Amino acid sequence: MPVLQADKAGFLLDGRPFRLLSGGLHYFRVHPEQWPDRLRKARLMGLNTVETYVPWNLHQPRPDRFHLDEGLDLPRFLDLAAAEGLYVLLRPGPYICAEWEGGGLPSWLLAEPGIRLRSRDPRFLAAVDDYFTRLLTPLRTRLASQGGPVLAVQVENEYGAYGDDTAYLEHLADSLRRCGVDVPLFTCDQPSDLERGALPGTLATANFGSRSAHHLAAVRGSRPDGPLMTTEFWIGWFDRWGAHHVVRDADQAARELDELLGSGASVNFYMFHGGTNFGFTNGANDKHTYRPTVTSYDYDAPLDEAGDPTEKYTAFREIIAKYAPVPSEPVPAPGPKLAHAAVTLTEHAELLPNADALAPAVAARRPLTMEELEQDFGFVLYETSLPLRGPALLEVEQVRDRAQVFVDGQPVGILERENHEHALAFTVPRTGSTLTILVENQGRVNYGQGIHDRKGLLGDVLLDGVPLADWTSRPLPMTSLHGIPFAPGTTPTVGPAFHRGTFELTGTADTFLHLDGWTKGNAWVNGFPLGRYWSRGPQRSLYVPAPVLRTGTNEIVVLELHAAARARTVDFRETADLGPTEE
Repeated sequence: MPVLQADKAGFLLDGRPFRLLSGGLHYFRVHPEQWPDRLRKARLMGLNTVETYVPWNLHQPRPDRFHLDEGLDLPRFLDLAAAEGLYVLLRPGPYICAEWEGGGLPSWLLAEPGIRLRSRDPRFLAAVDDYFTRLLTPLRTRLASQGGPVLAVQVENEYGAYGDDTAYLEHLADSLRRCGVDVPLFTCDQPSDLERGALPGTLATANFGSRSAHHLAAVRGSRPDGPLMTTEFWIGWFDRWGAHHVVRDADQAARELDELLGSGASVNFYMFHGGTNFGFTNGANDKHTYRPTVTSYDYDAPLDEAGDPTEKYTAFREIIAKYAPVPSEPVPAPGPKLAHAAVTLTEHAELLPNADALAPAVAARRPLTMEELEQDFGFVLYETSLPLRGPALLEVEQVRDRAQVFVDGQPVGILERENHEHALAFTVPRTGSTLTILVENQGRVNYGQGIHDRKGLLGDVLLDGVPLADWTSRPLPMTSLHGIPFAPGTTPTVGPAFHRGTFELTGTADTFLHLDGWTKGNAWVNGFPLGRYWSRGPQRSLYVPAPVLRTGTNEIVVLELHAAARARTVDFRETADLGPTEE
């Protein structure tokens, strides 16, 4: 494939003027069997390029382990893009934001006391250099200079909103070059942060979602020559628990796109197809109040969470056709969906009395953080003995992020980071009662200084002002549900419990799991982690990709943290419910 170049007027490809018409498509948020479908629909909308971040934390879950297979088979994704006739903008980080857990930074970095992420801290830079070497060595043949689809590679991500250390960016760029990246590099920042995040000699691009002409004029004012590029043209937004489902008017977004393309700029839609934060991979924001992101990353994008074209798809396609050739094939039709009502979950297993079946506990004088337990996602179960009886006040210095508190197995309250809760009063029935605290990591912060977001119980835990000692900390990452001792019956439970059921299918298609009457937890279908649900909304369904299902018998497991639906049933429906939108 030809190599991307830049002159004073704009981009060149194979010596001819070229406009990047790109869309965000994160391979790690899409089931790998659905990659070809999403890439085809990108081309049919008129795009010539797709953009993807790379989540360091998934590819390198431990310093000595690196994955490029199955749903993380980035080389295959790049090859599929090339086969579809699409170029690729690669954004390997190390930090990606993306409303992704920890901004893509692996949690094991935070096991280092005092480490400063996104800085020239030698420990961080050594880890980054190792990551780039492991990632980019097998990707060299996918660079455009070697005949592959990758036209350009991003340096860091919106660094101007975090710091202003040019030497740090220079180290990253040098590391990329040492790993064989010989295609153009670029940075991206919001317009007000452009100068702090720019790297001399590297293309600086801007991120925004409105007032295109104004922002591009500001970029041109500081950079009179070279290509104009919007790396993140925000045409939707993400959702957080407890808020509304965010949407953006398609006609208004199309007018903004027309203005942007009319200026001669290149564009990358953020997002073309958002996908899903499967499992525990959602991130969070913390601007004085912690706000976790929901499971769906639908983003009100041209392709919805199930990969179906939306009103924006058609509107954008019509605008693109004013500036570039668009394939003559029709807009793709929505994919088939299936429904299966009232699947009864006929087996259950309480979590607290069966925790031994999931993982061993680690003894220590104080509660251990997730990072000290070498744990990325999920829960930690803490236990200790209470030295007194009667009324007591429990105080926790830092809860990261949601703690359910039990005494002798009975629930006595909840402490939520989001609500700035640190203390709980209850009555201890006897001396030597067992205090149990189940802490959920609701998503590491993905933006700002809050990315130094260690999880679990941090600092002192006091009972009536006296530190509690001699704890056990049990990591519960929920990466495997094997060994859970399910038993028949739907007996009501007073604490967290797993519920399991089966259902039969004669064929497969995409569907949406609805958990009406359930409260909060996680769900798996055939062992595949669909993500979190929460009755507070806005999201009220979970997307189930067709490849997760199979003809014949299928299994669903629900971990309910509070109160299960009275009938212990769930529904699979043909439509999603992402919640009410803001007026």
